[in-house]
Order: sequence, then structure tokens, then C-alpha cells
Amino acid sequence: MTKPALKLYLAAPRGFCAGVDRAIKMVEMAIEKFGAPVYVRHEIVHNKYVVDGLRDKGAIFVETLDECPTDRPVVFSAHGVPKSVPEEAKRREMFAVDAVCPLVTKVHMEIARLHRQGHEILMIGHEGHIEVIGTMGQLPDGAVTLVETVENVAKVSPTNPDKLAFVTQTTLSVDDTAEIVAAIKARFPNVVAPGKEDICYATTNRQEAVKAVAPKIDALVVIGAPNSSNSKRLVEVGSKAGCKYSVLAPRATDIDWRSLEGIQAVGITAGASAPEELVNEVVDAFKERYDVEIEIVETAVENIEFKAPKVLRDAG
Repeated sequence: MTKPALKLYLAAPRGFCAGVDRAIKMVEMAIEKFGAPVYVRHEIVHNKYVVDGLRDKGAIFVETLDECPTDRPVVFSAHGVPKSVPEEAKRREMFAVDAVCPLVTKVHMEIARLHRQGHEILMIGHEGHIEVIGTMGQLPDGAVTLVETVENVAKVSPTNPDKLAFVTQTTLSVDDTAEIVAAIKARFPNVVAPGKEDICYATTNRQEAVKAVAPKIDALVVIGAPNSSNSKRLVEVGSKAGCKYSVLAPRATDIDWRSLEGIQAVGITAGASAPEELVNEVVDAFKERYDVEIEIVETAVENIEFKAPKVLRDAG
């Protein structure tokens, strides 16, 4: 039986970013150096396939330090943790491994500096996201006001509008965030902006690649987890860029093939916490059903690498 023809556009960059790659390697290196089990506070990155693989190697994932024995290493996830967490680990004399993405740590340092300078701080982000909890938790309760939408900006009531600053979550929609920033600056002209963009390079690059692919395709498949902020933003970016059908799929088995009937071109990308193995799995699933022609749409080249700390590099 003849398979229908299909053009597959693979967005690039896609998949793992430097912070995710570093965090995963740090868990693996901790297991190699200290033996299993190694405890990890929260999912090291938001991807079940990755988490399950590390669990098989000896990682135990927990949500609080109370679940960790004091005689085993504990790794802090790439998303960051409130300041109280490493303080508690130190108090309990635990061996803590900080796998927080350096670009998240940059925002933590930024927010602490602004607070020391006497600024009231707005954080643009999504309520309840683990990165937002970690960043806001760098300061005392009430020191940071969360802003999720343009509408929220109108409700902000700082004590001193001339002593206001903002930071952002690293995995937001670039375009949506720009609208919120514009609203903040329009209402508070003297607001202090980050010295360098808080939305990370990987988030920006993956969104730009989707924008380049969107006009060419009938459907966009974003490989990523439902709790992955940057993956969900890619779905939204695809829709806003004109793709009629933009969907999140953790694995090839999650694709609704009936929704793709009659299509001629599909774009594939992956969130920053989704490994390339899952991209290959999805491509193979398309090849089983279609006569596939593949084209790569590359909008940037990434060569950034974050090294693990020396205590882990000296494993063995």
C-alpha cells in the first residue's frame, strides 16, 4: 500500500539546552561518585523520560528535604530553589549539589541585588511554576509581586513607583513578555529593567525556530512534558505564528494521528528538557505512516556549555 507523501520540517535549535544537559549530567556524576541512591529535590528537569532514566540509575526524586536522609547527597533541580532550601540543607549538614541552571542563578543574584538597593520588585512569570517559586523565594515574603498578564500590571500598587524593578522567568513567551514589559514601562517610566534579558537564549532560539517553521506547515508537534513551561510556550508560539494545529506530545504514542489526516506538511520541535531520542522516535513514527521528506529549518547555532562543579568532575 502506497504511503501518503509528507514533508517534515525539523526546527533547529530544539531539545536539550546547556542548563538541562548540565543538570542531568550532574545527577549521573553524583551517582557515579557517591553511589546510589542520590536524592534529587523535584524533577531534575521536566521530562518523564529523562526522570525515569535517572531513577533507573539510582536517583530518588523527592519534593522536600524532609524526605532525604542526611547521609546521602541531595541535588537541587535545574529550575532553582528558594533560599531557605540550601540553608536548611546546611543546617542539617547535608551534602548538597547545586544543579540550578546558571541562567536561573543569574536572576536569583539579580533579584537579591535589586532588593539590597531598595527596589520593590515585580516578577513576570507563571504562578506556581517551580522556577518562580525558587526565584521569589530568594527574598522575604511580600518583597516580590508576581505579574502574569498585561491586565495584572494595572493592579500593581508599589509604595514608591520610582523605586521599582522587574525580572522575568527564564522560559516565557518572548512576545507575550514584551507586551507585559511595555505595559510596566508605560505605567512606571522609571522602572529598572534587567541589565541583560532574563528569558534564556534557549527559550528565545526555540521560539524563533518555530516562527520560521510555522508558515510552511499544517501542523506543529512539540515534543515535551505537560509541566514544561518552555514546551507549552512553543505550542502557543506556533499557534500565534499561523500554524492551524499546534500540539504538545510527550512521546510518539501520544500523537493523535486522526487529527493529522489529510495534512501535507508537519513541523517538529522539542522543548529544552526533551532529549533527541524522543525526536527520533516521533520522526520514525511518521515514517511508518507516511512517505517522508525531511527538511531542517535552522535559525541559530548553539555552542554554549555549562560545566559541572569540580567536586563532581573529580569523580572516582
